[in-house]
Amino acid sequence: MSARLARDPSREGASAARWLQRQTSTVHARLARRGALRIGLAVLSLGALAARAPAAPRPPERTAAEQALHLDWLDANVSPAVDFYRFANGGWQERNPIPPAYASWSVIDVLRLRTQRVVRGILERASADRHAAPGSIEQKIGDFYASGMDEAAVDAAGVAPLGPELQRIAAIARREDLVGVIAHLQMIGVDAAFGFGEMQSYADSERVVGVATQGGLGLPDRSYYFDPDLAKVRDAYRVHVARTLGLVGERPAEARADAAAVFGIETRLAKASLPPAALRDPHATWHPMDRAALAKVTPAFPWPRYFADVGRPDVESIDVATPGFFPALSAVLRDEPLPALRAYLRFHLLATYSPYLSRPFQDEALRMKEALTGVREMLPRWQRVADAENEVLGFAVGKKYVEEVFPPSAKASAIALVHAIRHALEQDLAMLPWMSAPTRARALEKLHEMTERIGYPDQWRDYGGLIIDRGPWVLDVLRGKAFEMTRQIAKIDGPVDRTEWQMTPQTVNAYYDPSMNDINFPAAILQPPFFDPAAPIAVRYGGIGFVMGHEMTHGFDDQGAQFDGRGNLRNWWTPRDYARFRARTACIADQFSRYAVDGVHLDGRLVEGEATADLGGLELSYRALHAASVGEARPDVAGFTPDQQFFLAAAHIWASNVRPADARLRAATDPHPPPRYRVDGTVANLPQFQAAFHVAEESPMVSHPRCTVW
Repeated sequence: MSARLARDPSREGASAARWLQRQTSTVHARLARRGALRIGLAVLSLGALAARAPAAPRPPERTAAEQALHLDWLDANVSPAVDFYRFANGGWQERNPIPPAYASWSVIDVLRLRTQRVVRGILERASADRHAAPGSIEQKIGDFYASGMDEAAVDAAGVAPLGPELQRIAAIARREDLVGVIAHLQMIGVDAAFGFGEMQSYADSERVVGVATQGGLGLPDRSYYFDPDLAKVRDAYRVHVARTLGLVGERPAEARADAAAVFGIETRLAKASLPPAALRDPHATWHPMDRAALAKVTPAFPWPRYFADVGRPDVESIDVATPGFFPALSAVLRDEPLPALRAYLRFHLLATYSPYLSRPFQDEALRMKEALTGVREMLPRWQRVADAENEVLGFAVGKKYVEEVFPPSAKASAIALVHAIRHALEQDLAMLPWMSAPTRARALEKLHEMTERIGYPDQWRDYGGLIIDRGPWVLDVLRGKAFEMTRQIAKIDGPVDRTEWQMTPQTVNAYYDPSMNDINFPAAILQPPFFDPAAPIAVRYGGIGFVMGHEMTHGFDDQGAQFDGRGNLRNWWTPRDYARFRARTACIADQFSRYAVDGVHLDGRLVEGEATADLGGLELSYRALHAASVGEARPDVAGFTPDQQFFLAAAHIWASNVRPADARLRAATDPHPPPRYRVDGTVANLPQFQAAFHVAEESPMVSHPRCTVW
């Protein structure tokens, strides 16, 4: 599991193992009048004065500190003791409606767009240079962008560039042919039948192993195949499958029949799939099997031939992460008619590559996206091409991005903040009253072994074997996906490279990897409003400090706490201490299970790890702020105390608007709580917040019981 700060819906093509690790790694009482009056005056003072003035030539300029606090994001009509999220972000929400091309719109999306515009400049300059040396990074990133931006050529080519892949599927004449085609499709990034990739061994974190896991679904999650409330989505999906198959020449009646067959196959696979919450247990997804054991689990699937077809005939054992899935897959491959299986594979090929084909394929993909998330328009072409380029040549682009936006001084400032929060966690672990001495010693050992990576990798990825040209864009993408899958599969049974990053520098996100025991903060998230070195110290700690504490706490959340300092799945707790710890994280799961989005209750077990990291991260950053600011002047800003500034900054990084359909999708599948509850659900557990805003005990912004872990 690689715990991430936030979901990144634009990222595609992750290996099955990395996906698995990310899974296994979001009211009204009476208000205290004193708090309401004080905060109300703090917010309304500027607006009230402006209203009384006859006609000021221009509004007074705000100080740098006031700008960093984003006073215009606040909603003075809401009390922080009733709904702190709305109080902090209501103004932002009112002025930032969701653009038609987005399922949601957030501060993170604003920063992503700003980052994309920097990347766009890099790519446009590279594509205009027709004299770059063949095979150079400049040539590859320039040609990929030029190829993707040539919309006329993409539309003229249609589906023709995928002709050999479609012919390969059409040529399946015997069941024995299936394994080779499935292996090939997986090696070009298609989620066909199941997932296969690489991961660090849970038993020996210095070794890479292969992993097979459930997969092969076209809808987001198994619940979409069975939940009565999602019947309209299922209907839309069947129509979508038929229309997609119709784009490659199937007659309407034939396409509808094939769509029914595809949906039937996926329903069988979904029935055998574990729900997202169950995948969060690393013990539940660690089942090493040799070839003999594999043959028993999936008698209809010839693993030796499969390993040879993915280029690793020497592989003798792998982790079967979801063993209950594979007997069902074996049955599907054994008894589904070959025409149905061909239709299934054909659709999944087209679904993977529709974004890179002609306009009819893109339009059809958008129709299904609208049914799932409410999105009504495609992103501008340059953004779609840049997103694809970040997937295929991400670290090549990232090197150029870092050169433009992330000077050494920014890295040094970020490192200093990480160290301050690490020290706060060290002090916390040393004093926890519920933890015994033996467990405390091992927890401190794990913290001391945790490494931090800031901005960008020390060693840049080599794209020397990847061919990119200005020919059909979809083939550039296909070769890129194949290059990455080949790179991953080659790692199996080899040593772990502890210098490797899983996020590019231009990614607005962050993550903790329990198998590596490291925290990672790409350069793009170390930008305002998350990180502004010129902001007041309380704002810095409430923003990026919260993020840093969040990722550090993942090492000690309900999942991370099961791994030792070297990243092995090993119990380092005394039984009594672990029972106490699990009771504390269960409190968080119970709390978040009480929250609902558009009538859909959250699954507290699914969001338990992220909610634990939010709570621990915010508390650690608060403590680090108070330790770092001893003896330092911490003035009020626009009437807000430093502690209030801290909590406002923490709320600001989650400012967002979400479409109802996407909110329901996230509630079912996303291990992160919805933004509102990442704020209100977290601060409701903190007495520091209650004191800062003078919140009455009976307020909805005070949780009963109050959960605490670290």
